[in-house]
Amino acid sequence: MVDTRSNGKVALVTGVGRTVGIGAGIARQLAASGWDIAYTYWTPYDERMAWGAEPEAADAIGKSLAGRGAAIEADLADVDTPARIFDEAERRLGNVTALVMCHCESVDSSLLDTTVASFDRHFAVNARATWLLVREYGRRFAGTSGSGRIIGLTSDHTVGNLPYGASKAALDRIILAAARELAHLGVSANVINPGPVDTGWMSDDVRESLTRQTPYNRLGTPQDTAHLVDFLCSPQGQWVNGQLLMSNGGFA
Repeated sequence: MVDTRSNGKVALVTGVGRTVGIGAGIARQLAASGWDIAYTYWTPYDERMAWGAEPEAADAIGKSLAGRGAAIEADLADVDTPARIFDEAERRLGNVTALVMCHCESVDSSLLDTTVASFDRHFAVNARATWLLVREYGRRFAGTSGSGRIIGLTSDHTVGNLPYGASKAALDRIILAAARELAHLGVSANVINPGPVDTGWMSDDVRESLTRQTPYNRLGTPQDTAHLVDFLCSPQGQWVNGQLLMSNGGFA
């Protein structure tokens, strides 16, 4: 679903493949704050995961955005994809003001059993695609100075999850570099660690164990992260720049 009216606030949100996911929560929150939303998804990834794909998720998410959405299916392991995403977002909604990256490759494996192919795919999706998206954003940004935003979601989980955690650490460095290198454009760049968010991937035992490690005895929700992204994308959030922000409720 596409709203061809442009209000000058266009956000590109990657990794919006599931209605219960963090990406979908962020897209809905930004839309409620008046942003037009281009959002990407990649069904073959969800099909490989235990939770499976939601065949109608892209349409359902678009409808929840009150018409201000443009769904783009995108394989971020392909080096040509970031430019194509921006081409499509600009054609359908206009120049991208905010880039919010929620996409990931995440397959549990350790130091001893991670395969080279899996390691390379994690870095292709989580690190290389992040760099290419940020680069494309910097080359095309045409907003007023101070209006630009880059935000990425990260994780510090590496034990038993080596390629995911290591590639997310690379994502951190790329985005924090953008805070300095794109400063002349008036673009802020920050990283958010949302901690454990139950979006359907947790078993009962995992959920109970993680809940005990939070002071409020509850896990994070997509909306918790979405509110922080919404603030960072607001005029009041401009001063927050070059930061790795923890939004995990005090998770230990």
